[in-house]
Amino acid sequence: MKSGLNFLVAAKRCEIAELQQLALTSALVNVTGRLIHGLQRERGLSNLHIGSQGARFTDMRARQIEECRQIEAELRACFESLDTESARVGHGARLFSRIAYVLHGLNALEDLRERAASLAWTTRQATDAYVRLIAGLLAVVFEAADSASDPEISRLLVALFNFMQGKEFAGQERATGSALFVSGRAEAVEQQRLLHLIESQERCLQVFTEFANPKAADLWAASQASATLAELERLRRVLCTASQGAPLNVQLSQVWFDCCSQRMDRMKAVEDRLALDLLRACEDKIAAARAELEAFEALSTTAPREADALSFFQDAPSAAVPGGLGGAAQGYGLQLERSILDLVQDQARRLQTMGEELDTVRASLNERKLIERAKGLLMAHRQLSEEEAHKTMRQMAMNQNRRLIEVAEAVLSMADVLPAPTRSGQARAAVHK
Repeated sequence: MKSGLNFLVAAKRCEIAELQQLALTSALVNVTGRLIHGLQRERGLSNLHIGSQGARFTDMRARQIEECRQIEAELRACFESLDTESARVGHGARLFSRIAYVLHGLNALEDLRERAASLAWTTRQATDAYVRLIAGLLAVVFEAADSASDPEISRLLVALFNFMQGKEFAGQERATGSALFVSGRAEAVEQQRLLHLIESQERCLQVFTEFANPKAADLWAASQASATLAELERLRRVLCTASQGAPLNVQLSQVWFDCCSQRMDRMKAVEDRLALDLLRACEDKIAAARAELEAFEALSTTAPREADALSFFQDAPSAAVPGGLGGAAQGYGLQLERSILDLVQDQARRLQTMGEELDTVRASLNERKLIERAKGLLMAHRQLSEEEAHKTMRQMAMNQNRRLIEVAEAVLSMADVLPAPTRSGQARAAVHK
């Protein structure tokens, strides 16, 4: 007959398997982040190439594309290493669906590059295409964060995801500003887009600081105190305060791109630190779990000592047992060795604490899901852009003195009574599902 120790050992082996899966997912997130960084730079250079009518930045763009191709090959190799045959991966359905979507985009990437090279697309069309692909890659990272079963790993993933999302908004700012400068003329719509992107960066980076470990937060804070940030603010004022149709200095396009790139390279250094912390945390937890497993297995080889049959009932019920079952959930048999009973209780308390911490961390991700869904609903039914939908919700929150998440919930509660969205509205909102 299997004893309590048998099941305790099995539980520890399951924990190790989950941590190993998290380590593989963390490695996937690492490569995904590198490709996103490369595509962000490629997007900016493509805008400069298109905006200059192919007269400038061609060689820089070509070198960047080659670098992205190499990283893409690494990412595809990571996809190949994933177990797609087993149904044991708890978040497999969502993660694999995201990967399938991303692969569709990666397969179309060469066509996008050709359209940019031949000037067949405008800077806005090229930017939107890159944004959609990068959004798909970020969704893979989001699923990794949403599925993490360890609270410490989950916090690291939430911090990393929000930092990567903030960096993506910074990349969109670089691409939008590059297109404005190289066009030589201010345009009110694009200026509003810039303001929205700046605000979106700040929002994501605020969430990052809430979940990041102190060293990563300090590294980010230190990277902000620089002349690069002062120059960026100066160029932002040039772009955002010019009147509609006013001339812009085309020569500042290179200055803007280089300034934004320096900031994004610093952000990449912080992102690399977050990714390294994530991998190390996985490795440390796997090593600790294996050491505990060895200790559990060693107990099975020692002669059991006499145990008081009533000791089970004499202990105060553990309030930390998952599911609120108290001591009854620990009924592993009257002859369970006393030391093993202590281990079971410790394990139950640890799992309950982890569950509570995990709920706290996931609350941030759940709020993001609801806000994005509400924005998508407004985009589909009111024919709004992503910036307009977000601005509408923020204005509603201010007018009603409510939190943004509360407004999102109210918007979603009206979904059933709204008229069916148009085809263009559905396409516009698809990326927010």
